[in-house]
This record gives sequence, structure tokens and C-alpha cells, in this order.
Amino acid sequence: MRAARHAPAPAPPRAPSARPAAPAPATGRIAVIGHRGAPYDHRENTLASLRAALEAGADAVEIDVRLTADRVPVLLHDPTLERLWGHDRRLSSLTYAQVEEATAGGVPTLRAALALTAEYPSARALIDLPDPAAAQAAVSEVHESGATDRAYYCGGGLSMLAVRAADPAAELALSWCRTAPPRPELLARVRPRWLNYHFGLVTEDLVERAHDGGYLFAAWTTDTPRAARRLRRAGVDAVTTNRVPAVRAAL
Repeated sequence: MRAARHAPAPAPPRAPSARPAAPAPATGRIAVIGHRGAPYDHRENTLASLRAALEAGADAVEIDVRLTADRVPVLLHDPTLERLWGHDRRLSSLTYAQVEEATAGGVPTLRAALALTAEYPSARALIDLPDPAAAQAAVSEVHESGATDRAYYCGGGLSMLAVRAADPAAELALSWCRTAPPRPELLARVRPRWLNYHFGLVTEDLVERAHDGGYLFAAWTTDTPRAARRLRRAGVDAVTTNRVPAVRAAL
């Protein structure tokens, strides 16, 4: 995957004073996040994919969460089952029992994913919310699973606002893929700990200014050692990748 060519991104505004404290990583080690697990080895967002990424040394796994018709939070990026499971049916139209039947149990619940990550004491789950409507159920599941200290959330502004409303103390990573920086008003309402930029936008100046503003800086999603080394030189705190071993070795 080659880095996208973009104009340099303007610096993000400084963090609002009301944002929760964001201590810097204790060791300075760049965190490596398995994007939907290890999708080159196993079907993405499955338990096998998550386990493979964690066994390969991922510090966290990024998982996409949506709701079934009976409001069960499950791991699926797309709104339908077509790309991954060959069924052109919307997840929101199916109960979890129907999803289990259609995929032979291949689509895990968020609860099962959190239980798996709990087997790795230092691992975290990064919950991506492509649909803001899933935020409340995801937050509730995290709390009920006793995973508040090992789960955090990423996504666009609407999703992160929904999580912030559901949990004022949640750790958030505001995802961004535009050259214009997030508006100060959005940052004040979301209160993210992380700014999570598309890797093609990342520059050393952008990262430095984000750090000066009080944010940790993450980059998504890169798979090549060359790009990983560029991100390391830029000073990022975390990298999301489909290829955990190669990127870990480059960092």
C-alpha cells in the first residue's frame, strides 16, 4: 500500500482545557494496532484474526462494531454481509441468531472479542464505530464486561460525540482524513485523548503540534516498513496496520 499524496495538513487546534488528562506513553514505545486483527491471515474482525494479531505482538486490536436487528453489538465493518460472508443482507435487518446461522458463527459479538483480549493482559481493544447508533450499546457492553480499563474508541465526529455522551470518562481517538484540522468546537465537545490521522497526511510538524496541544497521535492504516519508518521519524505514538509483524519490526 503506497502512501496517499495529500497537501500538508494544517496543525490541529490546542486541546480544550476540559479534556481529560492524557499522560504520554510511559516507555516511548510506539504502539502497534492490528487493523481488524490480522486480515491477511484470517478473515477480518473474526476471533481468529484478533488472536493472530495479538500473538504476533499487537498492543491492541482495532475492531468495527455494528448492531444487529435485536441490538446485539457484533464485529462487522460493512453494513451488509456481502463482502465477507457472501450474503447481500443488511446486518441491521438480521437478528444475531440469523447472523450466526448465515455465517456459521463467524461474526463474533463484542462481548466475545473483549473476552479474547482479556486473555492478553497488556492488550487493548480499539472499538471503531462506523455507525454512531451503535455507540450506546458498545459502551454498555464494555462496562458490563469489565473492560473499561482495556477498551477505547475511535471514529468520526458523530460517533465520538455519541460515545462521549454515553461515557464522559471514555478514552477517545478522533479519526481524521482531511487536510483541514478538526474544528475547535468539535474537539471541545469530543475531548479526545488521541488524534487519529490517515497516515498519508502525517508530517513531523503535524505530530509535534498535536503533542504541543496535549494530544497523543495515531496513524492509520499502513502496511509497509518504509511507511512505518517515516511515521516513526515523525514521532507518532501508535500505528494501525494489517501487517503487525512487518510494521513492528520496522518500528
